[in-house]
Amino acid sequence: MSTQTPEIAKPVSPIEISIAHSPDSDDAFMFYGLATKKVRVPGYRFTHTLCDIETLNRRAREEAFYDVTAISFHAYPYLQQSYALMGCGGSVGEGYGPMIVASRKLTPKDLSQVRVAVPGALTTAYLTLKIFNPAIETVTVPFDRIIPEIQAGKYEAGLIIHEGQLTYSTSGLFKVIDFGVWWRETTGLVLPLGGNAIRRSLGAKTHNVISKALRDSISHALDHREQALEYAMQFARDLDSTMASHFVSMYVNDRTLDYGPDGREAIRKLLTMGYQRGIIPIEPQIDFVD
Repeated sequence: MSTQTPEIAKPVSPIEISIAHSPDSDDAFMFYGLATKKVRVPGYRFTHTLCDIETLNRRAREEAFYDVTAISFHAYPYLQQSYALMGCGGSVGEGYGPMIVASRKLTPKDLSQVRVAVPGALTTAYLTLKIFNPAIETVTVPFDRIIPEIQAGKYEAGLIIHEGQLTYSTSGLFKVIDFGVWWRETTGLVLPLGGNAIRRSLGAKTHNVISKALRDSISHALDHREQALEYAMQFARDLDSTMASHFVSMYVNDRTLDYGPDGREAIRKLLTMGYQRGIIPIEPQIDFVD
């Protein structure tokens, strides 16, 4: 009588999902759960790449480099064939946002007479500036060099994003215009700044898994705020713990879990306006993965 050796099931390798986001305290807070493996998804493994947002915009536009990538909403029409927008993980300005600051007191009308340093032509901050006044002359400067180069006298004014929105006055600079305020006064909507895009080729099942994982990561950070803030502080450029907490609260909140109908309307409004005014050459086709 012969006996057969039972087959031993081979372990199944987890599906690897590459995630890219900016090295900022708000993004670090958002991805805290996934990055520290406090949030796990059976059968999936997440790898994280940190890179400045303008580089991520260009990588996504050129070659669909990552499975999930943080992007500026301005960049989305350029990569919409390869990516869909995730319904969670975004940042919006609720009456605040990117701003132009200067080395001396200027009015918004004065901006037509100076060159403004901007953090990249695909950033939402740049799109908003061009909707506000397309005649403003700009020059691209790495976002973390804008304030130092204004201080050094290389430029009179600059468009600042990230933590600079809280620290510009301590650098001796003057606010010219806050585009979050201007956008709300103009449209009555929040200003959508950045979100997460997911590769379409992953398919609906994986889209759902990753969307839930990111929401769980955001929820975990909000529910364990002290620990998540401690983790995020390593990415908080020039901010003490109080200011870092304030900055994170500005951009990681209930709207990060879900934009809400008005938040999604704001994204469509911003991109449609950019297209209609000739700033964006591609008609936006916006759809969300939830």
